[in-house]
Amino acid sequence: MANIKKGDLVQVITGATQERGGDRGKQGKVIEVLKDKNRVVVEGVNFVTKHVRVGQTQRGSKTGGIEKHEASIHVSNVAIVDPKTKKPTRVGFRTEEVEKDGVKKTVRVRYAKKSGEKL
Repeated sequence: MANIKKGDLVQVITGATQERGGDRGKQGKVIEVLKDKNRVVVEGVNFVTKHVRVGQTQRGSKTGGIEKHEASIHVSNVAIVDPKTKKPTRVGFRTEEVEKDGVKKTVRVRYAKKSGEKL
């Protein structure tokens, strides 16, 4: 089970501060997890400009130009935000007994280490 998943709220914990034009301290949702590269794409963080070649759609309108979109950031540079305190925290795993339709099942659950709340 992964520490960070798609849809998690994370905070950037390294890099230049926002006063210096960086992204440290920004929070955003995880759009995509690139597991093989140990990277995540976070909404509103690490914008890059991409030059896209001009083309045409089926209707004849022009596409292309200069676009801005989020680039990936290394997993070690972000931390999950605690749902209770809204501050970055580490992730722990614990096993819990869940009963569904009269059948007991043991499941592994992620939790925030600071508050102990489920993620």
